Amino acid sequence: MQVGIIRFELFIPTSHSLKEKRAAIKPIIEGAKRRFGVAVAEVAHQNTWQRADLGVAAVAASVGHVEDVLDEVERFVWSHPEVEVLCAQRSWLEEDRA
Repeated sequence: MQVGIIRFELFIPTSHSLKEKRAAIKPIIEGAKRRFGVAVAEVAHQNTWQRADLGVAAVAASVGHVEDVLDEVERFVWSHPEVEVLCAQRSWLEEDRA
């Protein structure tokens, strides 16, 4: 089992309220879940108008498949002009086989 994670730090320059922020990030969250079958959640800055951190997790049998999925998700997030990607950081979870 391979688990890959990517964390996006986003800036939403046109947002002037939490409602506008949610409207900007909801299509990203829902679209990534629907199109790529990944788990997505807002993981930080929930009460900040112009910032959002999204966590995305993908699970598969092979590293290559997880990398392909995360590559697609990353391109998808970058394709949304209403948000600026400040940082995209990947990490891997190691399976503990005790």
